[in-house]
Amino acid sequence: MFLLEVGNLKDNFAKYFSVEAAVTDELKHEVFRVRHAVYCEELGYENTNPEHQETDSYDARSLHIALRAQAHGRIVGCVRLVQCDPDTPEKLLPFENLCTDAIDRSIIDPAKVDRRAMVEISRLAVLSDYRKRKGDSGSPMAISEEDMGTRDQPRFPYIPVGLYLGLLVAAELHGIEHLFTLTEARLARHLSALGFRIHLIGRAIEHRGKRVPSVIYRTELMAHLPPFMQPLYDQMKQDMSRQYACEPA
Repeated sequence: MFLLEVGNLKDNFAKYFSVEAAVTDELKHEVFRVRHAVYCEELGYENTNPEHQETDSYDARSLHIALRAQAHGRIVGCVRLVQCDPDTPEKLLPFENLCTDAIDRSIIDPAKVDRRAMVEISRLAVLSDYRKRKGDSGSPMAISEEDMGTRDQPRFPYIPVGLYLGLLVAAELHGIEHLFTLTEARLARHLSALGFRIHLIGRAIEHRGKRVPSVIYRTELMAHLPPFMQPLYDQMKQDMSRQYACEPA
């Protein structure tokens, strides 16, 4: 797989997108509309509704990240970090309920992790017009070798990189170390090739296709973040720190 080493990723990314902490009700509604378009209308994972917003009970204790397209100013992608309930921290996250027997607890046991410092990555969604492989209707965000281009015609996958850097910034700003997720093995491989170390921690289960329980160790990942991504990460951290500081009480 060939990956273009971008000379100035921060400036190039800013030409096309921005990543924001969705802390206002208005921005959260935009995120929920993207989720409805992808999860309800396109993929049929959830039922459509008249409000055209996909939400659930976990949203109230989640950190929401939004990807905005500079061309027209609309939100075109999103992801969330579901936090443990501070009142009942022993309450399981969704992936723990789904993967009770699938997690290899000799690798890591989520039940023994500081639950104040762990989240679940979920509701990753990108509008179909912004996914490289529009014919791939089975995934809310797909990455393949084609998305990297070739040695003669390289590309850079701005959208997945932007969303993953955004969720890492949110994790750092909220003291989160362990980021668990259910992911396609193929997506995990391609994200690892981009510099995002994702560790598979169990066997695949059937959940909207084959999904494998996985974890990102934030400190480890940041220690190996490709240097050309660091300026973009730093810019996002500056912007999102300001957004969280203005978060409604």
